Amino acid sequence: RVLVHILKDLAGLLGACGEYAREHVDILMAGYTHLQPAQPIRFSHWLMSHLSPIMRDTQRLTEIIPRANQCPLGSGALAGNAFGVDREFLAAELGFDGVTPNSLDSVCDRDFVVEFLMWSTLLLTHMSQIAEDVIITNLLKGIDVDDAYATGSSLMPQKKNPDALEILRGKAGVALGRAVGFTATLKGLPRAYNKDLQEDKIPLFQAVDTVKDCIAITTGVILTMKPNPEMLMKALCPEMLATDLADYLVRKGVPFRETHHISGACVRLAEEQQVSIDTLTLEQLQAIDERFEEDVMKVWDYEASVERKSSIGGTCKKSVLKQVDDMTTYAKSLL
Repeated sequence: RVLVHILKDLAGLLGACGEYAREHVDILMAGYTHLQPAQPIRFSHWLMSHLSPIMRDTQRLTEIIPRANQCPLGSGALAGNAFGVDREFLAAELGFDGVTPNSLDSVCDRDFVVEFLMWSTLLLTHMSQIAEDVIITNLLKGIDVDDAYATGSSLMPQKKNPDALEILRGKAGVALGRAVGFTATLKGLPRAYNKDLQEDKIPLFQAVDTVKDCIAITTGVILTMKPNPEMLMKALCPEMLATDLADYLVRKGVPFRETHHISGACVRLAEEQQVSIDTLTLEQLQAIDERFEEDVMKVWDYEASVERKSSIGGTCKKSVLKQVDDMTTYAKSLL
C-alpha cells in the first residue's frame, strides 16, 4: 500500500508539472550540451526532458508493485504448512496479487526490498539532475526559485541559497549506498531465513521516507519557480542557429556532410571579423557558397528555428504540447 501511495504522489507530480509546462510553452531558452550553448529550445521542452525520466520511473514502479505484492503466508519456517491452509484464499482476502511459489524461497526472499532500493536510487538520480539544472538556471537568472525552497546566508545578507535543491541533489548518493549496502548483505547467504535479513528494515524504511519527501520537494520547487522570459531569451545567441544555416542548404539538396563544413566556414568568418554571424551579408555568405540565396536571412529567427523541430519529441510547440498531453493523460490514469 505504501508503494501505491508513492505511485499516486508521482502521478500528482507528473500531472501538476505537466500543466505547468503547458502554461509556459511559449517561452524560449538556450539548450546546452557540455554546458555550452547549443540550440534554441522551448522552456517547456527543457522541463519535459526532466519529467520524462520521472514518468519512466513511475512506469517501473507499476511493474514492481505486482512482484512485491505476493503473499508468503503459509510458507511456515521453510517447508510449508502441514494443515492444508488455503494460501490463495488468504492472499485474496488480504489484498495480495498472488502467492509466493516456493516456501523455502519465501522466507528469505528480499528481492522486493532490493528492487525498491534500486528503483529509489534511479528516481533520486533523476531528481538530482533536475535539482542541478534548476540551480544552474537560477544562477543564470533564467528562473527564480521561490523563497520557500531557499535560505539566506548567516553572514552575507544578499545571498539566496537554493538549499532545498542542494539537499535534493545529495540524496541520490545516499540512496545508492543503501541499495549497494543491503545487496552486499544478501550476497552469499544460504537458503532459508538468516538473521542477516533483519538488516532490510532500516534501509527500506529510510528509502520510503526519503522518496516521499523528495517527491513533495520536487513538485513544490517546480510549481513555485518563476521563469524569467527576458533573461532566458538573453542567453540565446545567433551562433546557436549555425545548424539551421546548414539545414538551409540541406533543404536545397546539399548533403549535410558538406553543409556542416560550409556553416562552419561562416562561423569562422564571423569570428575572424569579430561580428555576430547573423550580421554577415548575403554577399559574404555567397562568397563562401554561392548556393545561399536571399531567403537565407530568414534563418536568423529563434521562433522559426524551434518550430522547424517538428518531429515526435521535438521542441516545436505542437510536439511539446503532445508530450504534455501524453504525460498528463498517463498521470490521470494512475489516480
